[in-house]
Amino acid sequence: MKQIVGGALVDSLARPTRLLAARRTAPPAFAGMWEFPGGKVEPGEGPTEALHRELSEELGVTVRLGAELDGPTPEGWPLAAGAAMRVWLVQVTDGSPEPLEDHDVLRWVDLDGAEVLELPWIPADLPIVQALRTLKARG
Repeated sequence: MKQIVGGALVDSLARPTRLLAARRTAPPAFAGMWEFPGGKVEPGEGPTEALHRELSEELGVTVRLGAELDGPTPEGWPLAAGAAMRVWLVQVTDGSPEPLEDHDVLRWVDLDGAEVLELPWIPADLPIVQALRTLKARG
C-alpha cells in the first residue's frame, strides 16, 4: 500500500472556517481539479515528517499539525488502487502559501458555504471535504 499524506490547511486549528484548496496541473486526468496538497511518504520518512516536507516544497510554508482526519481504513482515505491518504488539519505558522509545485492556483474557500462543494475536486478527495465539513459542523 502506497502511503500518501495530505494537509487540510485551515485558517485556525481551534475554529476552522476556511480551507485552502489547490488546483492540480498534472497528470492530465486530474489537471484543473482541486485537491489537498501533499504527497507520498518517502522511504525512511514518517507520515508527519513527509507532510511537513511536502507542504514546504509545494506551498513554501511551515505548518503546525492539528488532529488527523480519520479515514474509513487504518491507512486513511482510499485513493487509486494500492494507495491511501492520511490527512491532517494544518495551520500555517510561517510563510504565505504559493503554488510552487504541482498546482497553478490556490484558493481559500468557506467551509460552510456552497463554494467548497462546487469546486471540481479529485473524486477521492471529495469524501474528505465532506468529512471536514461534518467535523466543523460538530465543532
